[in-house]
Amino acid sequence: MLDGCVPWPPTLAQSYRDRGYWRGVTLGTVLRSAAARFGDRTVLVHGRRRVSYTELDAWVDRLATGFARCGIKADERVVIQLPNVPDFVAIAFALFRLGAKPVFALAAHRASEIKHLCELSGATAYVVPDAYRGFDHLALARQIRDEVESLRSVFVLGEPTEDVIPLSDLDGAPAELPDPDPTDVAFFLLSGGTTALPKLIPRTHDDYIYQSLLAAEVCELATQDVYLAALPIGFNFSWGCPGVLGTLQTGGTVALADSPNPGDCFPLVERERVTVTSLVPSITQIWLEVAEWTESDLSSLRLVQVGGARMALDVVSRIEPTLGCKLQQVFGMAEGLLTFSRLDDPPESVLHTQGKPISPADELKILDERGMELPVGAVGELVTRGPYTVRGYYQAPEHNRRAFTEDGFYRTGDLASLTDNGELVIEGRIKDMVIRGGDKISAGEVENHLLAHPAVAAVAVVGVADDFLGERICAYVIARGQPPTLTELREAMQRRGVAEYKLPDRIELVDSLPVTPLGKIDKKALARLTVPIAAPQRG
Repeated sequence: MLDGCVPWPPTLAQSYRDRGYWRGVTLGTVLRSAAARFGDRTVLVHGRRRVSYTELDAWVDRLATGFARCGIKADERVVIQLPNVPDFVAIAFALFRLGAKPVFALAAHRASEIKHLCELSGATAYVVPDAYRGFDHLALARQIRDEVESLRSVFVLGEPTEDVIPLSDLDGAPAELPDPDPTDVAFFLLSGGTTALPKLIPRTHDDYIYQSLLAAEVCELATQDVYLAALPIGFNFSWGCPGVLGTLQTGGTVALADSPNPGDCFPLVERERVTVTSLVPSITQIWLEVAEWTESDLSSLRLVQVGGARMALDVVSRIEPTLGCKLQQVFGMAEGLLTFSRLDDPPESVLHTQGKPISPADELKILDERGMELPVGAVGELVTRGPYTVRGYYQAPEHNRRAFTEDGFYRTGDLASLTDNGELVIEGRIKDMVIRGGDKISAGEVENHLLAHPAVAAVAVVGVADDFLGERICAYVIARGQPPTLTELREAMQRRGVAEYKLPDRIELVDSLPVTPLGKIDKKALARLTVPIAAPQRG
């Protein structure tokens, strides 16, 4: 296990192997086996580009050799920031085979987030497109390379320049590479950001192969299925719940969408006869609205997974009749635990619960504020552990002592209850976080950026209910001198390199902030005062 990661206790790990949950193979081997089984079947589709299992396997070998020749070694961390393109999959698997550890950044991340990820991981390389959606990623990469001491190499997808390495150059005869240890970290996902910036979540070959394959079984994936990666491919949801990896292990096809919007996805559903996809509630609502009048043929859809935030019952109840397919409610986290409603569950369970854990070895408890376990039906904090739920964040010993119990249960920060049948019902959350359109945004991170503005003396950020995005970001600001406008604050954060989705949608100028008896800002009181908004203010 990589230094800075927390392993499973040896006896528990052995029990997972004995019960067949951990199979002792690597992700690189999984692709090799899939290529041997499925050969010329199409595994990836993007636009008019089609890649077969055999082609992907050979491509990965060439890339792995190319990375090695450029000095990338086993255990080194490589930040990947690419949109939904076949190259993302090929590069990730090439690094798996090399034993290097990809860190999955999002295309929407900017300087603030990328510098943090590179510094925290000690990344030696950074993979970017030359530009994407009008943003100059190459300029960002050069900036980060100058600021982060460990970063040696920048690899670019697109036009080559003198000071970076074009990915097109990583193409040569495959070399023999030693297979990594299946118990070792394969890659890093990002936490939802309950502290100032995301933490790194180490996922091993063993645990993630198990997760994605089990999720595929629950979703009844088969070779004829076409999975639409509508959400960013670096999300846990679209990468392995079952996502790309689950589809690959069952011989299906992954169609890569440029965005989750119906304008991109609906024609793709019709052309590729998509059968399964994963959405967050805000995107689901857009799909439902457009599906009422679209001319695209969506009849191939058999299953839509929806997760990332709670949905209103009136939205949930429209999904099956409007899209003409099964709904699967999902609760999940990049740290591990997944609960799915099942395809044969009664309608009441699908509409009102987030289903059951996907593994018989998943352990769930509902605890009160004293850490005592609560009975069925009572609401408390959800804690969990299991064969694909991590035991700690990377290089975060102090945080891990707070985030995990002494016996290894992860404190999710979610308020939940369990039904008599063992189904999970999410009631809310404890963590100081805004979930905006499925993106989990640290209130503390936004506050820190706002406090850097000279006109902000104090600030508290809360989520405000929104029919479309679930929540929007509202900042309560005590001004210093001339009060700032929303536009000024948003522009200041953009200049600091903060991602667009983290910018406040609304500000409220106040003379003081409510505090608890312990002297902390009382965000519950602020949330009670905040009136829901239907659209972000501008100015």
